[in-house]
Amino acid sequence: MTPDEKLFLRRLLDRASAPFRPAGPFAYHYARGKLGGDPIFRELLRQGLLPSGGRFLDLGSGQGSLFAWLLAAGDLHRQGDWPLGWPAPPQPQTLRGVELMARDVERAGQAFGADHPVVRVEQGDMCTTDFGQVDVVTILDALHYFDHDGQADVLRRIHQALPPGGLFLTRIGDVSAGLPYHVSNWVDHIVTFARGHRLPRLYARPLAEWKTLLQATGFEVRSQDMSGDKPFANVMLLCRKLV
Repeated sequence: MTPDEKLFLRRLLDRASAPFRPAGPFAYHYARGKLGGDPIFRELLRQGLLPSGGRFLDLGSGQGSLFAWLLAAGDLHRQGDWPLGWPAPPQPQTLRGVELMARDVERAGQAFGADHPVVRVEQGDMCTTDFGQVDVVTILDALHYFDHDGQADVLRRIHQALPPGGLFLTRIGDVSAGLPYHVSNWVDHIVTFARGHRLPRLYARPLAEWKTLLQATGFEVRSQDMSGDKPFANVMLLCRKLV
């Protein structure tokens, strides 16, 4: 990254994490740590991976950190503060989050307010919630929290919720990566515990198996390493619903 890009990302991080101050120190510092330290948020914007608009659904959304990031990016872009050569950020019509943990939903409510014109984060289980009809679905690091049959069902329902060409973007841990996967798994447990949740049993798969499952569901799949400079086994999967 260029020095100008690094300075921009600091301004973006300040803007995106500010809404979480009313939700308390943990929510604020968690947002700063997640948005500033996880490369996927930067790459979503730098590579222009999300469509320009439409209805976004984030499953396992937590306190809505992704939404704050996208809204802050849109604000800075409108003000003319944007890195040279980066695509314009998306301008979603709606940002709907579904989160199982009530504490995270409460933090989202304190951050965005009950009457936000774009953002809505609701308590629900992605295994049973009605997804409606949307243009983009994201699941970041949450598919492995429920069993393989449940994963297949959620992916089928995501496919049904998207239009032809619609985007499903997710990140998974690649079991076949060996030690880096085990490091990722260890960190996942620590972060889950720090957020006040029980330590889950994880249902991960090798990357090749994820791709096979997604293709069988009706997606065209492209993968990209998304661990940054950390010794993890995180892989982003960009999945387009076939026409």
